[in-house]
Formats: sequence, structure tokens, C-alpha cells
Amino acid sequence: MKYLIVGLGNPGLDYENTRHNIGFMVLDSLAKESNAVFKDTRYAWRTEIKHKGRTLVLIKPSTFMNRSGNAVRYWLNKEKLDFDRLFVIFDDVALDFGRLRIRAKGGNAGHNGIGNIFDVLGTNQIPRMRIGIGQDFPRGRQIDYVLGKMTEGEKAEFNLQIDKYIDAIKSFSTIGLERTMNYFNK
Repeated sequence: MKYLIVGLGNPGLDYENTRHNIGFMVLDSLAKESNAVFKDTRYAWRTEIKHKGRTLVLIKPSTFMNRSGNAVRYWLNKEKLDFDRLFVIFDDVALDFGRLRIRAKGGNAGHNGIGNIFDVLGTNQIPRMRIGIGQDFPRGRQIDYVLGKMTEGEKAEFNLQIDKYIDAIKSFSTIGLERTMNYFNK
């Protein structure tokens, strides 16, 4: 069985270690754990890992956050996968830093990356994991905050939580979305 795991973020050094790139950071950690190396391919950096007889195709779109849908559509088609084998990881200002929430469907909550995926795929029924980055910013400064570098405290919290994020991805591929949501959405 094969799954497409998508971490959202923006390409380039200017965006490394920013809150908006938390999806990239999770996939980098998962790949590192398996000694997998991302390669620059069409629309994304791509690698594969194996977990309990499953193949997890990891992609980090190179199309910039707001155009992530093109990369997701291309790789779903290339890998011949349905939406239920897709899992998207991205940041969410509505959740406290480090907290995760897994959903099967719903709105984009103002997130342009997942919104573009919905638009391109024509559905909002996309399994996803939102990772909280908090909302410690003054009114009107959300973009600066989201695209800002993580603080040392946030990096430490991310490192404390990374195993949980990776476990949730692996759980999705082995026990399915419903059971994964029941376990991790506590």
C-alpha cells in the first residue's frame, strides 16, 4: 500500500525555520529518521520511506505555499492514489504552539496552502494534520508572524513534539484516519 504525505511550506533559505514551514520540518525529520534523502523532482522535493509494509511517498512542494495544489494533484496522479491515501501537514495559528489536530474534511480556516489544494482538487475532503503555531502577534501582523523564524523556545517545543507528529503520520498509514483521529485528537 502506498500513501502520499505532503508537508506544506515555502522553498528557499529565506523561509527555513519559519512557522509557516512546519510541514516541511516534519517531513525532514521523518525522512532523516529513515535515512531517506529528498530529491528535486517535478513540482516537489520527493523521497520514499517504508513503514510496516507501506510505502510513504513524502513530498515538499516547490511551488510555494499558495500554489501547493498543483504539486499535490501531479503527485496523486503520478502515484495513482485516491484522496483517502493523501495526508497533508501544515501550520495553524488557531492552535497553541505544538498542538496537533487531525481532520478528514472541513474548511481551510484562512490557510492559503490547504485552500489552494481544495480548489485544485475540487474537494475539502482531504485528510490533514494541522500543527499549531499559536497566535502571539499583534493585530494586523499575522503574515510577519507566520513567515517569521521560530524562537528558541518554539524550536525546543517542536523538537519535544516531533515524535508525536511522526507517530501520527505512521498511524494514518497503518490503522487509518478514523482511529488515528481518535487517538491523537485528545
